[in-house]
Amino acid sequence: MNGRRPSPGRVTELVGRELEAAALRERLRDPSVRLVTVTGRAGVGKSRLAVEVVREMGGEFARVEHLDPAVARPEQRPDQPEPHDLHGLPGLPDLHGLPGRILVVLDGCDHEARPAAAAAVEALAGDPRVVVLATAVEPLGVYGEQLLPLAPLPVPGPRRGPAGGAADPHEVQEAASVALFVRRARDADPSFALTEENAGAVAEICTLLGGLPLAVELAAGRLRLFPPHLLPARLRGRTTILSGGPANAPERHRSLAALAEWSCRGLDDGARALLGRLSVYEPGFGLSAAGLAAEAAVETLLDRGLLAVVGEEQGELRLAVPEPVRSHCRAELADAGREGAALDAHAERYRLLVATALPGLRGTEQDRLLRESAAEGPNVGGALRRLRERGDSGTAAALVLGCRLPWLAQGRLREALEWCDDITEAGGAALPEAVRSRLADMSGVFALALGDPLEAVRRHRHALALGKSVGDRRQNALASARLGAALLRGGDPAGARAVLVTALSALESMGVTGGAAEAAGSLAAVLRAEGDRRKAQELLERSVETFRRIRDGRGLAGALRTAAALALEGDEPDRADRALRESLRLYGAYGERTELPGALEEFSLLLLRTAPAQRPRTVRLLAAADTLRGETGAEVPDEWRSAAERARTELSARLGWTDFAVAWAEGVRMTVPAAVAEALSAPAPSRRATAGTAPEAQSLTPRQVQVALLVSEGMTNRQIAAKLDISEWTVVNHVRHVMRRLGCSSRVQVAGAVGRWA
Repeated sequence: MNGRRPSPGRVTELVGRELEAAALRERLRDPSVRLVTVTGRAGVGKSRLAVEVVREMGGEFARVEHLDPAVARPEQRPDQPEPHDLHGLPGLPDLHGLPGRILVVLDGCDHEARPAAAAAVEALAGDPRVVVLATAVEPLGVYGEQLLPLAPLPVPGPRRGPAGGAADPHEVQEAASVALFVRRARDADPSFALTEENAGAVAEICTLLGGLPLAVELAAGRLRLFPPHLLPARLRGRTTILSGGPANAPERHRSLAALAEWSCRGLDDGARALLGRLSVYEPGFGLSAAGLAAEAAVETLLDRGLLAVVGEEQGELRLAVPEPVRSHCRAELADAGREGAALDAHAERYRLLVATALPGLRGTEQDRLLRESAAEGPNVGGALRRLRERGDSGTAAALVLGCRLPWLAQGRLREALEWCDDITEAGGAALPEAVRSRLADMSGVFALALGDPLEAVRRHRHALALGKSVGDRRQNALASARLGAALLRGGDPAGARAVLVTALSALESMGVTGGAAEAAGSLAAVLRAEGDRRKAQELLERSVETFRRIRDGRGLAGALRTAAALALEGDEPDRADRALRESLRLYGAYGERTELPGALEEFSLLLLRTAPAQRPRTVRLLAAADTLRGETGAEVPDEWRSAAERARTELSARLGWTDFAVAWAEGVRMTVPAAVAEALSAPAPSRRATAGTAPEAQSLTPRQVQVALLVSEGMTNRQIAAKLDISEWTVVNHVRHVMRRLGCSSRVQVAGAVGRWA
């Protein structure tokens, strides 16, 4: 074998690799660069990128040579122990005397080919005309090597909007992995089109495959046999069933099973054992959660793409074993009879994680623990499924009960309700009555959060009936307090008052500080509904003070919302504004999803009342609240639905349909941090309106009003600067302040706001 490879022919077009291709071209053109190695997992498209870039710019080199890295080790001559020029390099013709730069391509410098490729690169370094382009799973480790890491293609983000709703095909196809799927699907079936009916399934397929181009292409080819909606179920947990790659491709590119086997080849026993253990973890696990802090093999797996970094939370990497390697390793565990033990170890680790976190969920560590719980949520779910499979209802129940606050904060309402019912049914009479009582009480909390107060009342009463025979006064008092909150939401303030007075007294007598503060806040809401504002205020102040003392941020945020409602009834918008802003900051600190929509709506209605100039911002906040609530599956209370609908109607009329629709679309796309930041950036209510001034202009300085008027006339910043005899930079600052204070995101919206001043 002479080591020389024929130049590859034209391959299918690149999809989603524009930036990487531009970066590679730039490096190859740099005269100071001698070696560029494109690195990345098997199947990520390294060879395709290299071939396409070389095809595009091959004419810029005097010569382009493709060598087989497996046989490219230079031959040593007796008179040259360490070869450092082109003599003796198999497959490379005599290039002496050839003017200009020479590009040598070493594609596939992996496994057995790796030492030969590294030696060839060192030999080529002796000729200053030579530039080497290599592809490999991991760096060659040669001096002067420049790396171009190639990651899988982006996958669609979490779908926004109501659970079960149709996905937007235009939004889904913005992800490069979906664009690639669609192109290859049309190769298999020219009539294929991305529609509302199949966009969700296609997005799920690309996400299951982690955006790995080879895997996406093989899945798209399956459309000859299956419609898109059937593929996710077939692929989940067994992506290695995908095959059907081109017959002229390397064997590892013809099926995901072969790709995964090739990827794991050459691992030492320790790294392979660790990879198998981690394959039972759901994507997104943390190093500490998996007990990996001191594992040297982690870096080996990361280098070879067998372990992927999928995010970061509070300074800790979140990791995943990517597909198809994960499915391959799970299958190996099952074949060896070790999968059950690995799953049991995983379940025990997350049982301990939840149990250890529980005491800190109502204290100074609350924000950190809630964020960590959210990141580890998929793995907690995996642990629960394993416990259910092996019939360990008692341990599963303890794990579910430990997830009450994290699941509330994460908005996992329907899932939590189903777990409570599932574990109760599976455990049956074998579960102690005390445990069944606590599960029933917890299920009532989630029924209320979903917007069904009558069902919540039924469940809390069932919890109390079970708890009577147990004699757990603390648990019964807590269940009574939650029953009172459900009765109030169900329209029975008198019943709520009777229950809450007794519960509050019991909790205070037992020293259950957090529970007593929660009951006091609920009782304050009852007294407010009955018109007794003075007593409500007294109770609420006690509740707020207690939550501050015990550092329960989530409880404090809820009490502050009630305080804001009381302040508004007393015509104290400034006080309401301060309370709601603090509530929003607290919710934003850990990514609250259940209560945040209500807080955003309350703040939006206050903004509409106190700052009419903020109408576009108000629309965005209402849209964000509506979208976030839809994702939790919760129903909005009737009184709030009516208030929000009236606000939307007014805003649409005031802004005009186009501006309203633009602002609404912007709000729909907001994440939790973005929505909180949008609310907190709104100006505080003006203490005194200026008589005779348009409401939209009241928050602007006289100079800003001038700038806003000139913007509405279509003037540029430079023209405004000349008109007012100020610097252009000063105009830029004025425009920024005008847009922020008017709640506008464009100059067009500023012009619209000014037009409504007349």
